[in-house]
Amino acid sequence: MPTIRAHVYISGHVQGVYFRAETRNLARRLGVTGWVRNLWDGRVEAVFEGEAQAVEQMIQWCWHGPEGAAVENVEVRYEPATGEFSGFRIVG
Repeated sequence: MPTIRAHVYISGHVQGVYFRAETRNLARRLGVTGWVRNLWDGRVEAVFEGEAQAVEQMIQWCWHGPEGAAVENVEVRYEPATGEFSGFRIVG
């Protein structure tokens, strides 16, 4: 399976609803590496790297997020995979 990387920005009511923790939990279950963080403007930013199918599952999940989230938009930028991550973590 090819490895891909997606840089994702999620907007809406996505902070204060355990979005980062649930993103980390799902990424670990799917074997996706990278990170997730809150941004000052209320969005959540994440980088997902892994098998294409798993990364696409992460992106689809971001469209609804955890219970309590109200996602308005998910912006995705595909980038070259680097293999730099050993796991998935919450940063910032």
